[in-house]
This record gives sequence, C-alpha cells and structure tokens, in this order.
Amino acid sequence: MQHFSNDNIKSWDRFYRTNFINCLSGFKSATLIGTISCEGNPNLAIFSNLVHIGADPALIGFINRPKEAAPHTISNIEATGVYTMNHIHASFIDKAHQTSAKYSAGESEFQKSGLGIEWKENIKAPFVAESNIKYLMELVEIIPIQYNRSFFVIGKVTDVYVDETIIAPDGFLYIDNAGSITSLGIDGYYETNLIARFRYAKSDTITEKIK
Repeated sequence: MQHFSNDNIKSWDRFYRTNFINCLSGFKSATLIGTISCEGNPNLAIFSNLVHIGADPALIGFINRPKEAAPHTISNIEATGVYTMNHIHASFIDKAHQTSAKYSAGESEFQKSGLGIEWKENIKAPFVAESNIKYLMELVEIIPIQYNRSFFVIGKVTDVYVDETIIAPDGFLYIDNAGSITSLGIDGYYETNLIARFRYAKSDTITEKIK
C-alpha cells in the first residue's frame, strides 16, 4: 500500500489532486438542484455532496462551494427560500453532467443541457421533468464554513414526488429500481444494485437479513 503525505498531495497538479481527493470519500448521491432567481431565470446545477440530517423534521443538507466559484444556486436559494432536488438516472447522465459547466446568470441550464423543466402548481422552484424522484426544499439555514469559504445549506423537505412502485411497505425506497445513479469524484457515474437489507440491529441478537 502506497503512502501519500499532505506534502505529497500539495505538490500534485491541481486537477490530479482534485480527482484524487474527490474520490476518497467514496460513492455519493448525484442530484440536480433546481432554483429560480428573483428575475425569473431558472437555474439547474449538479451536486454530489448531499447529506441526510434528520427525519423529523425532514432535513437534508448540501455543500455549496465559495460564491465566486458557484454563485447562482446559493444566491437563488437565499433570495427565494425554496429549491428542488431531483434524482439523476442513467438515461440522462450526459445532460446532468452538462449542468456543471459555468453559464452566466441569465442562461438556463435546463435549456443548455436539454433537460425538461417542470412546474408544479403553487411551487415557484423548477423540477427536472425526467427525474423519477424529486422533492421540494424550504431553506432552513446557511452555515458559512470559514476554513475554505464554502457553505453548508440546510433545507426542510416539504413535498415529495416519487413513483409509488419503488416504495416498500416499511417506507424503504428502492431507488435503484427508479434508475437513480451514484457518483464518484467529479466526473464518474455508476449504476447501483441492492446487496442486502438488514433488520434493526440490537445488542442481544444477531441481525437478520430482510432481503
């Protein structure tokens, strides 16, 4: 096993280092976040750093890079207080990845990528039409991370739209059956399959498989 010190890592080419470090944390969710500006310009951006915070209340967070690098999503969320999260499926990975390109504030990533925009009644933020699992978020808090000038954005789930065929009797979502993919690094995408589910672990029993 090869050892790399922090000094080694700092000496690497920027893009090599970025790929290497981004892969260390392993497979992550890949999600398209839809927002709209106060001027009515829809925006769509791919994120792979979502984290479940709690189920009651239902909170999900994500990391937004420094504003000079990625200003539009967080600015729109600050202005409107709402945004959507949309699963990415194997059928449109290329279009989803295209949203990572740097477009101007007045350009719509929906249009540039070729993804369909979906509006739902009484909801201001746009959804991705092709996504089989999508949900509306209401901003709760934005926490600045001083060390690298990024932001931890925390939102509350208010509305969920999902294909009922992937919902198990106990509420488990078989998102692999919906075609949702996962990501690795900054440009790798993978399909998934279930290995096993286990019952709630208790200290006095051996955990059994559910499926």
